[in-house]
Amino acid sequence: MIGAAGLVAVLVFVLVYFQPQKLFIDDKVEEAAPDGAVPLVIAEEPAVEEPMTDESVAEEPMTDESATEDTMVEEEMTEEPVAATPAAATFVSLDHSTSGNVLFLQDPATGERFLRFEGLDTDNGPDLKVYLSTNPVDGPEGAFDDDFVDLGRLQGNQGDQNYLLPADVDLSRFASVVIWCDRFDSAFGAADLST
Repeated sequence: MIGAAGLVAVLVFVLVYFQPQKLFIDDKVEEAAPDGAVPLVIAEEPAVEEPMTDESVAEEPMTDESATEDTMVEEEMTEEPVAATPAAATFVSLDHSTSGNVLFLQDPATGERFLRFEGLDTDNGPDLKVYLSTNPVDGPEGAFDDDFVDLGRLQGNQGDQNYLLPADVDLSRFASVVIWCDRFDSAFGAADLST
């Protein structure tokens, strides 16, 4: 009798903690993009040039003509546009087969920014989260949750869905978006934000 009760207890533990049944159940989400949202462009910091020192400047008299040329070159350098990264990426599979696209959107009226998954298709599992991580897609798996922002529970393992980004998050810091199983420290799939 004790053996049967023990077996039932183990079975209940496995079903509750490991949730193997989720591998056979898909949670499909069909959420529309936020009204009025447009693609967001992540601006990168411009390269800072070292100031010229007295040693790096040849000592020659400056004429009015050379002064004008220097001023024009300086103006051209300051007007150079800041580099920008298109805010879109594609999922790659890591521990589980994962596909779909990642977009960053912004509502021009409110300034709110969103992470959006389109056509997501991955396995279901327990305790799945969406992280922005400084770890690159090809980095060590255990580092995805070292320096990250938790955007919340994965709404569904299939379909289209939106995640509101905290206003103070600097997107240029992050190298990837990862679907992370927090319970088992497993990266289901990730998208590279560095390209």
